[in-house]
Amino acid sequence: MEAKEHPQYIKYDHPLIQEVTEETYGFLIFQEQIAILAHKLGKDLSLDEGNKLRKLLTKKGTGKGHEAKMKIHSKFITGCVEKGIRRDVAQGIWDKFEYFSGYGFNKSHAVSYSMLSYQCAWLAHHYPAEWMAAFLDKEPESRKEKAINVAKGFGFNIRKLDINTSGRVWEISEDGKTLIQPLTSIKGLGDAAIAQIVNNRPFEKIEDFLFNENMVYSKLNKKALDVLVRSGAMNGLVDDRFSGLKHFWSAVAVDRPRKPKQFEENIELYRPEGDFEEEEVIQYTVELTGVFPMSDVMNNDIMDKLQKNLIPPIGEFDPDLQVTWFIPRKIVPRKTKNNKEYWVVEVIDDTGTTSSIKCWGVNSKLDILFLNRPYMAKLDWHPTWGFSTRSLKHNFRLLSK
Repeated sequence: MEAKEHPQYIKYDHPLIQEVTEETYGFLIFQEQIAILAHKLGKDLSLDEGNKLRKLLTKKGTGKGHEAKMKIHSKFITGCVEKGIRRDVAQGIWDKFEYFSGYGFNKSHAVSYSMLSYQCAWLAHHYPAEWMAAFLDKEPESRKEKAINVAKGFGFNIRKLDINTSGRVWEISEDGKTLIQPLTSIKGLGDAAIAQIVNNRPFEKIEDFLFNENMVYSKLNKKALDVLVRSGAMNGLVDDRFSGLKHFWSAVAVDRPRKPKQFEENIELYRPEGDFEEEEVIQYTVELTGVFPMSDVMNNDIMDKLQKNLIPPIGEFDPDLQVTWFIPRKIVPRKTKNNKEYWVVEVIDDTGTTSSIKCWGVNSKLDILFLNRPYMAKLDWHPTWGFSTRSLKHNFRLLSK
């Protein structure tokens, strides 16, 4: 910013350097600048060799690539000295080339990315709901949970899956504040099955879904039924005939009935199964939809107490306070160089933030950490190493079981 506002104070080591880098205020920004500078400053160093240097700088090792780079290095230093640049200054310029290779990219990409970034920023500002729905549609499954947490962080609610309201893409509710998760986000549910659902709804009761003369059940098979039920997309069809979702799942999907009479028998046969365990519901929801059921884990009483005591989520961590809350999602056991065990605990919170906590000195036989349960903890923070703690037993507190 200083260079942009006061370009008259920028010092260039040579007029040729100014010629190449003046548009970027003396900084190396684009890969093309390396090729041009090497060509203009080096001794008999062609533009092709300059472009070759650009490629070689991103490679490590001592093979042929290293030899070729050192050959160009020699010609570059010699040319700089002949043009009146001190050898140590010339080496400093080369060092900048080396450092630059870690982050630079070509100008055409920079222009394209800047245009896309501007367009996205404009759309996100003027049409936030539409932009967020499009963003969620395009994010790959491997990043879907993080994308949904980003949407929540911007204040959007996520409506749970429902075979009567969820479509093929992320949609926006009438109030513009809720994003409706599509059926396409359910892992294991194919396009053909979704078409059968969308083309034949609404379904007022489960029989409308199981015994519909317009539906082609070869396209809506047992696997599709299984993921629909376990993902929660059919919760709206569970009535008082069922003792719980597991009872519903067994009667509808596990032992799929072909006729109404068999369905009635299934209802009686599987009645003792009741509901899924809470841990199972969380697992299925995350596994099949990519959405962590925050509202099911963090009840209002817990949230009220945390807010009353000014305990922030880990995404808003206060280094002075040190106390924060989060929900562990995954434990990765590791060992130090001295073969001492420690854990890397991946956590989330209601701001959409995902973080990692290094837990030193753990004992896998004595230390217990429940996944998908809210914790309050006192943590250390370092700008390089991130979050850490020296004692799970003393610094972590489980907020609900």
